[in-house]
Amino acid sequence: MSNYNGKGKDSVTYDAIVIGSGISGGFAAMELCNRGYKTLVLERGRDVKHGQYPTANLDNWQLGHNNMVTQEEIALHYFKQNRLFWWVKEENKHWIAKDDEYPYDEVNRFDWIRGHHVGGRSIMWGRHCYRWSDIDFEGNARDGVGVDWPIRYKDIEPWYDYVETFVGISGQKEGLRQVPDGKFLKPFQLNCAEQHMRDSVAKAFPGRVITPGRVANLTEYNPAIHKGLRGQCQSRNRCVRGCPYGAYFSSVSVTLPLAADTGNLTIRPFSAVAEIIYDVETKKATGVRVVDTQSKKSLEFFSKIIFCNASTVGSTAILLNSRSDRFPNGLGNDSDELGHNMMDHHYGMGVSGILSKFEDTYYKGRKPLGFYIPRFQNIDKASTRKDYIRGFSYQGGANRTVGDINVPAGESFKKALLYPGPYRFSITCFGEMLPYHENKMYLNFDKKDRNELPTIVFDAKLRENEMILRKDGVNCGMEMLDAAGCKDITSHNEATAPGAAIHEMGTARMGKDPKTSILNKWNQVHDVKNVFVTDGSCMTSSATQNPSITYMALTARAVDYAHRMMNRGDL
Repeated sequence: MSNYNGKGKDSVTYDAIVIGSGISGGFAAMELCNRGYKTLVLERGRDVKHGQYPTANLDNWQLGHNNMVTQEEIALHYFKQNRLFWWVKEENKHWIAKDDEYPYDEVNRFDWIRGHHVGGRSIMWGRHCYRWSDIDFEGNARDGVGVDWPIRYKDIEPWYDYVETFVGISGQKEGLRQVPDGKFLKPFQLNCAEQHMRDSVAKAFPGRVITPGRVANLTEYNPAIHKGLRGQCQSRNRCVRGCPYGAYFSSVSVTLPLAADTGNLTIRPFSAVAEIIYDVETKKATGVRVVDTQSKKSLEFFSKIIFCNASTVGSTAILLNSRSDRFPNGLGNDSDELGHNMMDHHYGMGVSGILSKFEDTYYKGRKPLGFYIPRFQNIDKASTRKDYIRGFSYQGGANRTVGDINVPAGESFKKALLYPGPYRFSITCFGEMLPYHENKMYLNFDKKDRNELPTIVFDAKLRENEMILRKDGVNCGMEMLDAAGCKDITSHNEATAPGAAIHEMGTARMGKDPKTSILNKWNQVHDVKNVFVTDGSCMTSSATQNPSITYMALTARAVDYAHRMMNRGDL
């Protein structure tokens, strides 16, 4: 904790301030501390240290209510988030911000999943890590949608290399243009049913590739890289609870401890950032104003550079609330695009089926994920669709089901529980969402939260392109299960609201022109050069790949640029 030690402003002045301690904030803090910057990390929630994972070592039968949260608790605390019925459980509810404590309003439904604690959502993220390609970075310009990205794959490729080597991504090289290969550890191998589907689909549909999911779980330990902080994945499949082995990458297990080891890190929990303070004479930010969420006191901290990593919604809310005579509509918001172009991936569509093969086989362990099927539509001339643009990808897997339990209760039922049934495939389709200016979030300055900060209003929805794309995603999934010889194939297509995929992006986008974007190609606010935004709000399109590895690569790249500018005296 920072303290007032009689040195006045000096006691609350740092070289750098990082707002947020999640996947990108932790990376920013580590990179800054490693370069010698005295860095303050501000986190609005409670402190969490690696290993403080309350349910990580509990067996399922030790979780109350069969791992279900009671209806009374849902009605009090999780009435919005429980619309995603699979999300809030006994095993993870302590990581999830309560709806009654952090209210928001919706013109159109928005499922806002938050983790207010040190480490943020890096503790419970899905860990899928896929590079974006020039198909993605060129998409807006090619399709005449939104604005053009100010970068291309070549600009971020070396930073993907750097981040993947450090994070530890297991995966298999496939040589695909739409999802470039990376620096991989050995993959979690496909089981026999999944391998059968890979082979069958490749034969029936050349160009559709089923590959082991690329995930930030260590399959191999390298002491030179992992520095004693992490262990190899034990395939327990309890990742959502927090990993005591540090087998998957998170801020609390990796980046923040390494930042602390430099002696340059200060973490201040219970610190809700209200606004960034702007100096009209220097045309720079001088610091931030914070509400201490326990004492409710207003405090100010100062620094030479500021990194916004409070999540897409969090960072955008801070920027919108940072109003001055120079920026009456929010810091850096000359374009009036701040808060607009809200994106997420959309799912709620998928297929399942039974494979009546390999019933004399089984598998060991509960690997953290199954397979990934990269986008295969609208990636070249042969795959171009006339009815929609962009595409979709899939995540899924095959597991042995429980044996035949359609027998009367008693001895026969108990025996049936001891024998596995056939393999069942379950595949979820993730679709790209376009950057519509009309999809937005904004602040209600007349309605304050418990910290006297303006509340957020969401107004975003899926539109025609997404709806057409969804139908094709389901149809292609059924085709692939049929090609694998599955029976009892079923499908579903219930559109999710934005936010549900927890991949919200785009509300402070990068661009080439300050008239149509908030950030330049280095993630700098166009007209406030010492403020950088490197979380999901910076994204200019959404692609189909999980975005966190891209956030980390952009963060490392931006810190390196800021450091070079500092050395030149340009900041």
